Amino acid sequence: MYINGRAHGPWHQTTTCQLHMREYKDGDTIVVEPWRANSFPVIKDLVVDRAAFDRIIQAGGYVSVNTGNAVDANSLPIEKQKADESFAAASCIGCGACVAACPNASAMLFVSAKVSHLALLPQGDPERKIRAMSMVDQMDKEGFGSCTNIGACEAECPKGISLENIARLNREYLGAVFSSSKQEA
Repeated sequence: MYINGRAHGPWHQTTTCQLHMREYKDGDTIVVEPWRANSFPVIKDLVVDRAAFDRIIQAGGYVSVNTGNAVDANSLPIEKQKADESFAAASCIGCGACVAACPNASAMLFVSAKVSHLALLPQGDPERKIRAMSMVDQMDKEGFGSCTNIGACEAECPKGISLENIARLNREYLGAVFSSSKQEA
């Protein structure tokens, strides 16, 4: 929700549930509003329907390849930097602050975080191309706006999801489109 005109309120990288009333002065006026985005219709009072995010995840935000039994964790070495970037992207809580903060109501930060956390790991590799295309296509079907790299999404994200994920999503998407057009030719 918006608190005093900011997604999740006035504190950096803090969710609404982490705000404390003791941080406000006696007599302060606190204005609380629901997110305002066409893809998040208001259901009632401060409740919005974020089912569009669920449909984007259903379009490809998972690994469906049967991998058999779990292997020893150390048998699949992953570079520390990639593991850290994947973990940071996976910390997205799907709250929608990125959409609410964006003047275009874009969901690129959310989608890019979900694509990035799997694209950086070997487990996500078999489906990486179809994942990027499917999730971006679903995002478009849901009516989210286009990303113009303003950065308001990153600034308001309570988990500090980086814009670098959007660049990665763009690379993943363009690579998938390019390779599928080569296969069709």
